[in-house]
Amino acid sequence: MTFALGPGLLFCPADRPERFAKAAERADAVILDLEDAVLPAAKASARENVRTAALDPARVIVRVNAPGSAEFAADLAAVAASPFRTIMVAKTEDPSALDVFDTDYAVIALCETARGVQAAESIAEHERVVALMWGAEDLVASLGGTSSRRPDGTYRDIARYARTRVLLSAGAHGKGAIDAVHVDIDDVDGLEEEASDAVASGFRATACIHPSQVPVIRAAYRPDPASVEWARGVLAAAEEERGVFRFEGRMVDEPVLRHARSIVARAN
Repeated sequence: MTFALGPGLLFCPADRPERFAKAAERADAVILDLEDAVLPAAKASARENVRTAALDPARVIVRVNAPGSAEFAADLAAVAASPFRTIMVAKTEDPSALDVFDTDYAVIALCETARGVQAAESIAEHERVVALMWGAEDLVASLGGTSSRRPDGTYRDIARYARTRVLLSAGAHGKGAIDAVHVDIDDVDGLEEEASDAVASGFRATACIHPSQVPVIRAAYRPDPASVEWARGVLAAAEEERGVFRFEGRMVDEPVLRHARSIVARAN
């Protein structure tokens, strides 16, 4: 399987079934969350909501609790009884923990602890993994820190390192990479800047926690008309050229053509 979702992935607490339909309507895919968004007392009812959710399986991801946790086995049983087969595994640290998934499942591994980030490359190698995602706050907490961001809102170096490592590990194995949520819902400018950087860097999608963030993410991932015109033009010119050639004053080789193909793919 390949990662074909995105770019706007919206988390929705699995104990709030009244929000499921609206979340699915607003986003490219909805992440039904059985982990952090659900209090322990509500876990059982949240699993029942996942089992009975009337949503398109092609546009649903279920986030389950971490392997080794008291909730993991029950989460897997609930998912197995549902029509959903794209699973986001919280706090993935050991690729062997993903062996519980058979060929019916596509796994998004969430690397959000120090061990998870360090193991990102071996996790990306796993045959069930279609994408990696990273998480800033759990990562910093796993290190004993207090905040992933500086006072000006930008990421601290440790978070930037984790983001880069997860992206490179995913790309090295042909897997998708999903950028972390921007937790300040009112900071539209910050979200736009991060989403624009994400798509330019090679992320396939950005996760979010509020429906109002989805249009901002979609706009950032959508190439502007001038870029699409250039990309289509250079690809058309390449059909008549051999090797390196000049187009609109710029040297064009295979990496540039790959950039152009990516732009056209995002425009379609």
